Amino acid sequence: MKRDYYEVLGVSRSASEQELKKAYRRCAMKHHPDRNPGDSAAEAAFKECKEAYEVLSDGGKRRMYDQHGHAAFEHGMGGGNAGPGFGQGADMGDIFGDIFGNIFGGGGRGGPRRGADVGCVVELDLEEAVGGVEKRVELPTLAGCDDCDGTGSEDGKREVCTTCAGRGQVRMQRGIFTMQQACPHCDGQGQIIAKPCKTCHGAGRVEDEKVLSVKIPAGVDNGDRIRLSGEGEAGPAGAPPGDLYVEVRVRPHPIFQRDGDDLHCEVPIRISQAALGDTVRVPTLGGEAEIRVPAETQTGKVFRLRDKGVKSVRSRAPGDLYCKVVVETPVNLTVEQRELLAQFESTFSGENARRHSPKSSTFIDGVRGFWERMTS
Repeated sequence: MKRDYYEVLGVSRSASEQELKKAYRRCAMKHHPDRNPGDSAAEAAFKECKEAYEVLSDGGKRRMYDQHGHAAFEHGMGGGNAGPGFGQGADMGDIFGDIFGNIFGGGGRGGPRRGADVGCVVELDLEEAVGGVEKRVELPTLAGCDDCDGTGSEDGKREVCTTCAGRGQVRMQRGIFTMQQACPHCDGQGQIIAKPCKTCHGAGRVEDEKVLSVKIPAGVDNGDRIRLSGEGEAGPAGAPPGDLYVEVRVRPHPIFQRDGDDLHCEVPIRISQAALGDTVRVPTLGGEAEIRVPAETQTGKVFRLRDKGVKSVRSRAPGDLYCKVVVETPVNLTVEQRELLAQFESTFSGENARRHSPKSSTFIDGVRGFWERMTS
C-alpha cells in the first residue's frame, strides 16, 4: 500500500511550493543511489519521494490528489492504471509527444542537441577532503570550433533543407498509415550547412583537451559528485554544452578511518598505562588532544572526542573522533625489564590470579564447562 505523499516528504498538507521543494531535496539527498550504493531500500525511498514530489509540485495533480488520494491516478480516474501524471487532467499530447515524437511528428521541428555530459575522478587525501582544496583537472573533450565559432559553417550561413522544405519532418507511407519522423538530411533542424567549415567539417566542434581548476568544498566524502554546469562537451552546431561531473575518491589514511562525519583511530598504550591509568596524547585533524585513560582499562576501550571529526559539507555540523585503545605487548626488553616482569608475574598465583584477571578467569571457567559437557 502506498504511503501518503505528504508523509513521504515529511510536510503538512498546507505546505508551500518552497517547503515542498526543500523537503524533496532533503529526502532525495538522503536516499540518492549515489550516496547509498547497493542499498535497495534507499533506492526505493528515493523513487518514492521523487514520485511524491512530481505529484505535489504540480498544482492540478495536487488538487486531484487532495480530493481523491492515490485513486486519482489509478483505475477509473482518467484512463486505466497509469500512475501519477497519466490521470485526469494530464496533457495527452505531451505524453504521446514524449514517447512517439520521432515517429508521428508530435514535437515539430527539433533544435540542435546539447553537448554530452562528461565525468572525471579526482583523488584526494583525507586532509584535502576535510579542509577543501582546489584541484587542476585535465580531460579530453569536444570543444567549440574557433574557426567557425561553433556553427559548423564556413561563412556562418545556413540554407533551408530541400528534403523537408524547412519543416524538420518528413512523411512516410506505411500501408494505410502515414507517419512523420525527423528529417534524416537535416536531423530535424530544417536547415543545412551549405559550406561546411574545413576545420571541423561542419560538426561545429573539434577534439581538444580542457584544463580546469575545480574547487572541492570542505567536508566532501568518498563518492560525492560535483557538477560544473556547461563544462562538458560542446554541443553540435553551436548547441549548448553539457555538464562536467567530478567524482571524489578519498585515499586511505594511515591513521584515521572515516565513517560519515565521524573519524576512528587506534591508540596503542603500554600495559603499565592501562593498569595504572595515564593521560595519553592522541592525534586529530586539527592538532593533538588528550584522553584520560583510567586505571585498569582493557584493550578495545573506546574514547569519544566530541566535535573532533569532519564538518559535514551539507550541515557544517562536526562529527566526533573515536579513539580505541590497544594494549601493546612490550618488545626488545632489557635484562632488568625481563627480571621485573618475571617478578611481577610471580605475584599472580592461585585465586590471586583469578582476582586480577577477570576475563581470563571467565574464559577458563567456560573451557572447563565445555569439556565437562563433552565428556558427560
